[in-house]
This record gives sequence, C-alpha cells and structure tokens, in this order.
Amino acid sequence: MRHMMVVISTAEEWFSLKSLPQDSSGSKHLQLTFSSLGPNQVCDVRVEGRLIGLHYADLKPDMTEESISQAMDGCFKSCTDGIRSFLLLIQGGHYTKKQRRMIEILQTHFGAEALKYLVILSLEDGEVVDMLDDAFLELINMCDGRYCRITSSAAADELCALLEMVDYMLTENGGTGYTETMLTQAKKRNTEDSAMEMLKRKVRESEEKEEAFKQLVQQREVRRAKELEELRAKHAEERRKEAAERQQYETKRESLEEAVISHRAMMQLQTSATDDDDTKKMSVILLGLSGSGKSSARNFILQRAGNQYSVNGSDYEPPQTTLSCERKEVLAAGRRLILVDTPELWDEDWVENLELVKDCLALSLPGPHVFLLVLQVGRFTQGECEMLGHLQKIFGRDFAEHAVVVFIRSDGNQHRLQRINDYVAGAHPTLQGLVQKCGSRFYELNVS
Repeated sequence: MRHMMVVISTAEEWFSLKSLPQDSSGSKHLQLTFSSLGPNQVCDVRVEGRLIGLHYADLKPDMTEESISQAMDGCFKSCTDGIRSFLLLIQGGHYTKKQRRMIEILQTHFGAEALKYLVILSLEDGEVVDMLDDAFLELINMCDGRYCRITSSAAADELCALLEMVDYMLTENGGTGYTETMLTQAKKRNTEDSAMEMLKRKVRESEEKEEAFKQLVQQREVRRAKELEELRAKHAEERRKEAAERQQYETKRESLEEAVISHRAMMQLQTSATDDDDTKKMSVILLGLSGSGKSSARNFILQRAGNQYSVNGSDYEPPQTTLSCERKEVLAAGRRLILVDTPELWDEDWVENLELVKDCLALSLPGPHVFLLVLQVGRFTQGECEMLGHLQKIFGRDFAEHAVVVFIRSDGNQHRLQRINDYVAGAHPTLQGLVQKCGSRFYELNVS
C-alpha cells in the first residue's frame, strides 16, 4: 500500500525540498513530482522503485493555533489512499521556535500518539548547526531516534534510508499508520480534558475565594487583639461585632460550599457556546431511574438518525445496565446530535453522585441544551414521582423548562396499542402533573 506523509514545515523548508530535483538531476534513482491537491501541495517521491507521497499545507508563522490545526487536519484528510504518518522538515539541524510551536499543535490536535508516527528530516545543503539543542534532542528521543539528514549530492541514498526508517516505524507500530480513529479519539480526549479543566478551574477559584475570606477574618482577629489592650472600654462591643461577623462568615462559607457543588452542574447550562462549530451541535442528556429505558432510547435515536432500521422488530433485546456516563454523536438534520446516556445520578437516599454529574456535564459540551426524562409506558413508581424535584436540585430550578418526557414502549405486541395521548390523559394525577411541569412536552418511542 502507498505511504502518505503529512509534512510539517514552513514554506522555506518546503522550497528547499523542491530544489532537490535540480541538485540531483544526475541521479537515475530519484524522481520527485510536484502537484497540487486543493489548497495543499503534493510531492510524490520515487526512489529505487518505491513511491511515497508527501502532502504539505502552507503553515505560516503568523497563523493562529486554530488555523494551523485546521490546515494540518485538512492535509491529513487529503491522504485518502494509503498508510498515513507525519514528517517534520527542518533545515541544517535548526529546530526553531516556529517548528516547536507546530509540534505542540500537532500533539494537541492529533494527540501525543502522533509522535509514534513522526519522522524528522533535516535538509543540509546550507548552514548546519554544530550541536543540536536540548529541546530538539528531547523530540528526537520521543520519536525513538527517527532523525534523517539529506543533502542534494546523496539525496537518493539518504531518501532510501528515510524509507527504511519509515518501514521500521510501521513495523514497530503494528504495520498501520496514524488512523482516522486515532484522530477522533484524540479530539474527544481534548474536548473532555478541556471540560474537566474548566470545572477544576471553577472549583479552584471558589476555593481561593474561601481562603481569601479566611485570611481576611484572621487579619481582623489579629488587629482586634491588638486594639483590645488599648480599648478595654469597648471590649464588649467589639466582641459582639466579632461574633456577628463570625456568624456572617460561617453563613457565607456554607453558601460557598453549596455554590461549589451546584456550580459544577449549572456552569455549562448557563454558558452559551460562541464557536461556530459548537453552534451546530445539539446536546441531549437522557435521565431516569435504572431500567427506565434510557439506553434503549439512545440506541433508537442513533439508529433512526443514521437511517438504520431493524430487519426484524421482534428481535428487540434490552441493553445492559449503564454504569457510567456515555457520549454518542450522530449527524441528524444537518447538525451534530450529541446524546449522553447516564446511570442514576443519586444513591438510594437521593444523594447525588457529584462525579457522575460532572461527567455527564463534561460529556454534554457545548450543552446541555435538552434533557430527556425517560419513563416506561405502564410503569410510574414512587421514585419517579420524586425524580423531578431532585433533578431540579442538581441542574437548577429551570430544569423543567428544558425537559421533554419520553415514554418508552418496549412490548412486542404491535396490535391495538393505546395512543400515548390517551395514556397520559388517563394516567395518575402525579404523572400528569410531571408532564405539565415539563411544558406538556411528551413523546413516545416504541423501541421494539
């Protein structure tokens, strides 16, 4: 299979590579063919009967990190018919700040695993450094020593060495290059890490505010201790003020602790996304008691959005119990639909599991926008009666304004099914009240 490499370099190094055919015109073993593919440039290198394609996107030093990431991404996706890896071009062993920044962006966008598929090529027809700097040596070490040097006079032999190095790299990595699956996982980890970092920063800011308040109180206590010796006459009054301020501090401290907990759940709900890509995403969290059918509803929606239909509807098997928050994405109606399936977010005493709440919010970025409250047709328990109140404590009092009640029907009998409107109209008053609090928004999914 043909090998494709995404070239990471500035225009200067790419131009030096393009000059090799002129300097190596006498070689019968090396042939470089340059062409364009959309906004990218392609160099097909044929040496000793082997062919390797180098895809290059013009990475300007003044580009933003996002623009460089998009350019690398587009260049990577243009390599559609071969094994893919990365090639860093430098000149004369000079590892500049610009190239260091590109490598950092490569790791951010493609993940640290991209370094397992990175080869470094130094073009050495001009000035060559006497000693490699520490940062460059560290990069070479992280790439398992995949560093090649090339000159015009011996380009064919040295490119053969480069190809052997690429072959060894692929052998070490199981024979496959960097894949689309690796890129998808890297982007997902990057999103999750950003969400968790945002939550940690908010908690850290709250803790810093609490610590600052403690220090303020301590400073006041020291000052009053000194004034006590000089103003004994006002001792009683000062003590009363101190007791009042201490009580105020305790009240604020308790409120602050509650705010830290609730803020983890409310932060993303109250923050609107500004990124153009994020505005095209709809984030939905499925909530309900264990066994209510949340995972069945999620799978049903994913199948329908992906135009997948079961051949035999009677083969329905309930999915296994969800133990952790899970995120799925699908393209529906021209926009990305994010579905976050959750286990029960509380224990048997209705005490919320803060880690699960943080996980479901982090996975629902840039939302959540909608909550699906999943219930089984024909089943409405005491726990489900109390569920809405506990969800409002977790996600805020305006939770119901963003909620839709989804009734799951999973029985295999398709004849004479009761219409969902009739079912709700004849339901227990408590269930009718829950639907009304959710804006009378309800829907039926027959997952069988």
